[in-house]
Amino acid sequence: MNYIIFDLEASCWLGRPPKGQNEIIEIGAVKVDQFQQVVSVFNKFVKPTVNPILSEFCKKLTSISQEDVDRSKTFPLVIEDFMDWADIDHEDYLLISWGKYDKAQLMLDCTLHHIDTEWLDKHINLKSAYRHLRKLKDEPGLKKAVKMEGFEFSGIHHRAISDAENLAKIFVKHFEEWNIG
Repeated sequence: MNYIIFDLEASCWLGRPPKGQNEIIEIGAVKVDQFQQVVSVFNKFVKPTVNPILSEFCKKLTSISQEDVDRSKTFPLVIEDFMDWADIDHEDYLLISWGKYDKAQLMLDCTLHHIDTEWLDKHINLKSAYRHLRKLKDEPGLKKAVKMEGFEFSGIHHRAISDAENLAKIFVKHFEEWNIG
């Protein structure tokens, strides 16, 4: 079993998007095997097509530049690379994200580009699972959960690869305790 721990960054604005659509601009992921070892890392920027110009708010929040996305492939090509890297064609994978947003945004982008979404059915929301595991009243943000677990948050918050790597720390620490069977 491969556990694909992923995070996304998407185009964003203060308020609604100009053409009503946020699009993925970065996919970061860590592949963890059944022995709790990180075996591979995936990180790519994505060139948005509906609203190709990043807002100043988005660039500041994510530290992703216009040049980063301009030099990148569009979503259909990047998601194909991601699916190949994650070995989605095989049955032995589970997608893991912190919250519901990442899966929902992937579904929106797949739908926008007429890409099948059935592969997204093998997904768990680790944020909700973490709340149950720790018997918390509320679901904490990722950065707070990382600190609650005694780890330093490494990398840049609101960068997909950094968030995925930090989420992997929590996932591996409690590997035997997750009720994800």
